[in-house]
Amino acid sequence: MKYRTSPSAFDAHLKDFLEEKVSQFNRPAFIADDPVCIPHLFSLKQDREIAGFLAATLAWGQRKTIINKSKELLKYMDNAPYDFVLNHQEKDLSKLLSFKHRTFKDTDTLYFIAFFKHFYRNNQTLENAFIRGMEKDGENLEVGLINFHRLFFSLPDFPQRTKKHVATPERNSACKRINMFLRWMVRKDNNGVDFGLWQKIKPAQLICPCDLHVDKVARKLGLITRKQTDWKTALELTENLKKLDPRDPVKYDFALFGLGILDKF
Repeated sequence: MKYRTSPSAFDAHLKDFLEEKVSQFNRPAFIADDPVCIPHLFSLKQDREIAGFLAATLAWGQRKTIINKSKELLKYMDNAPYDFVLNHQEKDLSKLLSFKHRTFKDTDTLYFIAFFKHFYRNNQTLENAFIRGMEKDGENLEVGLINFHRLFFSLPDFPQRTKKHVATPERNSACKRINMFLRWMVRKDNNGVDFGLWQKIKPAQLICPCDLHVDKVARKLGLITRKQTDWKTALELTENLKKLDPRDPVKYDFALFGLGILDKF
């Protein structure tokens, strides 16, 4: 199915097609082979937040490798990430020094732990880090993402190299991994994949994660017209998805990603 019309020409056929694909992929069977399985290993809200953020940060490369590396990192944290970040001793950090995934190295891991320790000493949920400066009924999370990035790197002597692992719209990044994490935390339905843990951010404010699979399919459907893939592209995609469902546009991430993974579209 290919749409070569402009976004203004979207009709019920495209919506029906994507709704069918959402139903196909947004179900518990999706979890096992996707990084979302990592926060599903936990029941405590803070464990899910920390494990989910780490898994999303490591989410580049093959999904099987991402899942295995995420489990490896959490094992070093005694599979209790919230307790570890709050109560670890200096000697407990030594076992993290052997962890790496592509360009994510020990320096990055240690800074992530330091930020989480600092943050959770004063907050009960990571959601608070994403709503700083946001208007309650703001159009999207752009301001929240920018302020989160500033907060994340507000500790003294943060490693400059770690900045490449946390995206921000200020650098015109599509922010695909962090948007995926936010989808996990914010979206609410009864399908059992996304958690709906956070209440202050609305599903309508989310931005669609724009990875290679989503990008490829969205372009074929005419949902993206920009040549490059950046923050403005993610906004364009999300605005077009809002024409299909203004309250929950990012649910179509399941459809676009699933079609891309199948590579039959």
